[in-house]
Amino acid sequence: LMPHYHDAVIEERAAAMDRLIRKYFDGCNEADIDKMLSCFTPDAVHYFPPGMYEGPFRGAKTIAEKWCMAVPTFGSYWTVDRLLIEPLRYEAVMEWTHFKTKQGTILRGIEWYEFDERSGLIREIRAYYASPQAQGMERLELGGFDYKGRDYPMAPPPGVR
Repeated sequence: LMPHYHDAVIEERAAAMDRLIRKYFDGCNEADIDKMLSCFTPDAVHYFPPGMYEGPFRGAKTIAEKWCMAVPTFGSYWTVDRLLIEPLRYEAVMEWTHFKTKQGTILRGIEWYEFDERSGLIREIRAYYASPQAQGMERLELGGFDYKGRDYPMAPPPGVR
């Protein structure tokens, strides 16, 4: 059971989470490292599908620097397309578009956000991209993400199919 909270507290928490995600995206689009840093816990992690980049971006500074570099390198511009917020659990999911204007590429996907309950800052992002299943891969999971340690299912229940 979730503890009982006053509606105004929940609404303000949801609004703060919404503002923070949008501020982060503004920081990405402006290539503003300080703006991005202000959105994350220092030890934040940004996970990606396997084989993307050099693995997860670990630390707020790394996340900010990588996206700052993408603006001049790829002509990157990101949009927040849809955003759902679960303030009681300090989580959100967002559908986005990443335009790489120098390559003429458009990427779409979703990100799962987890926020630190004390600071209200983003502590984890898990990015999922809209693309076909990669051929020759047996496990299509986020690179470096501890599925077993986080108690995700590792196989279907015994006797299923």
